[in-house]
Amino acid sequence: MEQLIEEFSLGLFFWQTLLFIVLLFLLWRYAWKPILNAVNDREEGIKNALAAAEEAKKEMQNVTADSEKLLQEARAEREVMLKEAREIKDKIVADAREQAQVEGDKLIKQAQATIESEKKAAVADIKNQVADLSLQIAEKVIKEQLSDDKKQIKLVDDMLGDIKLN
Repeated sequence: MEQLIEEFSLGLFFWQTLLFIVLLFLLWRYAWKPILNAVNDREEGIKNALAAAEEAKKEMQNVTADSEKLLQEARAEREVMLKEAREIKDKIVADAREQAQVEGDKLIKQAQATIESEKKAAVADIKNQVADLSLQIAEKVIKEQLSDDKKQIKLVDDMLGDIKLN
């Protein structure tokens, strides 16, 4: 350090200082402003990019929320449509059952009426046949009994005996 102090030259110091100040002035005048402007522009660009990214993030959240809302609405609408379809199906099935029941009851009543009329016709036919057979049997019996005179007299006496006089 002593050697530096011994070799110190005031003229050299003056010119070095003057050149340093001129260099600083030239840098300040021509280099720092463009460098600072470039740094400021870069900083502004980064801020704008961050703001745009934040805005895009918010927009994405809004779009996501909107799409979720639309999805929920679509699901709700689908549920309503399915519910309506089930109700229509149940109504159609119930109407078909009711109509089938009515038709079945109608057919049963018709069958019962047909059976009843057939039954009455069969009973009437049987009665007619029984009456005819009874007449034929009675005719044969009476012919048999009336063919003999003794039997005729006995029959008349028996009948008169059965009749009670008051």
